[in-house]
Amino acid sequence: MRVEAINKCPVPGLQKKRVCAYARVSTDSRRQEDSLENQTATYERMIKGNPEYEFAGVYADQGISGYCENRPQFQKMLEQARAGELDLIITKSISRFARNTVTVLKFARELKELGVGIFFEEQKINTLSGDGEVMLAVLASFAQEESRSMSENNKWSIKKKFERGEVMINTTRFCGYDKDEYGDLVVNRKEAEIVRLLFDLYLMNVGCSRLSDLLNYLGVKTMTDGQWESGTIGGMLSNEKYKGDFHLQKYYTPPTRRNATRRNRGEVQSYYISENHEPIVPPEIWERVQQRKEQTKRERNIGQDGTKKFQNRYPLSGLLICPYCGRTLRRRQVYKKKIQWLCSTYIEKGKKACRGIRVDDETLTGLNITEQTVVEEVVQNGKKHYCYTRKADFDRGIRNRTGCTETQDGSVLPGINRPRRTVIKL
Repeated sequence: MRVEAINKCPVPGLQKKRVCAYARVSTDSRRQEDSLENQTATYERMIKGNPEYEFAGVYADQGISGYCENRPQFQKMLEQARAGELDLIITKSISRFARNTVTVLKFARELKELGVGIFFEEQKINTLSGDGEVMLAVLASFAQEESRSMSENNKWSIKKKFERGEVMINTTRFCGYDKDEYGDLVVNRKEAEIVRLLFDLYLMNVGCSRLSDLLNYLGVKTMTDGQWESGTIGGMLSNEKYKGDFHLQKYYTPPTRRNATRRNRGEVQSYYISENHEPIVPPEIWERVQQRKEQTKRERNIGQDGTKKFQNRYPLSGLLICPYCGRTLRRRQVYKKKIQWLCSTYIEKGKKACRGIRVDDETLTGLNITEQTVVEEVVQNGKKHYCYTRKADFDRGIRNRTGCTETQDGSVLPGINRPRRTVIKL
């Protein structure tokens, strides 16, 4: 018997794990900003200080709720993981990663299939371990319930403040008023001149679109140093604060829709405080403006059936979409009382904002459009025609060209939601 020794192969050096960290704070306050900077620095030192780790960055989101999946840094981190550039993600706790149990488990499972683990420091859980997902599901449920409980407590606290007549407002985006050291509203004399000008001109039959164009032409900036919009002007003209009153709880957040406010039309209790602060415009002027606005709505038949402003005003309202900016087309009476549908952006901001599209109302007659549809102009043989594509298909890159065929007399057969017809020239 002969025994032959086989030399052992040298063990290659262990490959370092590519590790990143994720941090998040819910508000933009200076205190939390400092906390985020400290977390970022701490994670960087910790990862670089471990000889088994290769530092792959720190991703940090500020001022974004954990219920939101579309966090910029969070999504950037996921993209890096999907590209195979990460092995491990370190985060402080489950609630910092996400507040929703479904969200936590969805991304944890996706990353696990990619071979990327998540280590939650407070809970000592690694999703790549055997019992990691079970523990994660249980603790994520607790985190979600804790967040819901905190939200309910905040709502209760705000409701009690409203009942006591305590106002809550951020004047950094509110034209015409500042707050004093006691939190009360005080008139900003310079900004108040803008408010008075808007009310006076509106009573002289100058509409919101023309008012916004005028302020932009004069170089007057909004509170955020932006351009004035007609919707902003309309909201200011309806704001009861300019006559010295305060309507508390004008908006609310539905229980099933986080971070989505709705106009309060009696769904929750609201409170109205009269003569709360110094008015900028006299109450009688404010009332005349409201009467003028109601008169305009009646003349234009806007919202007279209890619907939203432009919803269902015409059969095609809200259904026709501009292919360039994605906004809806509006029905307008143009030269010689001709009816056309034009791009909303083009109407409000001009061709510099969107080249726009215009369609004759008679061209759309007979079309059975029941869902949002993108209207495109197509030139064939030197003639302009229209194609109609469902928005869902348009967003996926699908174009409907079947309706762009030129007939013998030069007309176009619409190609959406209707059977193909035979056209005979008489």
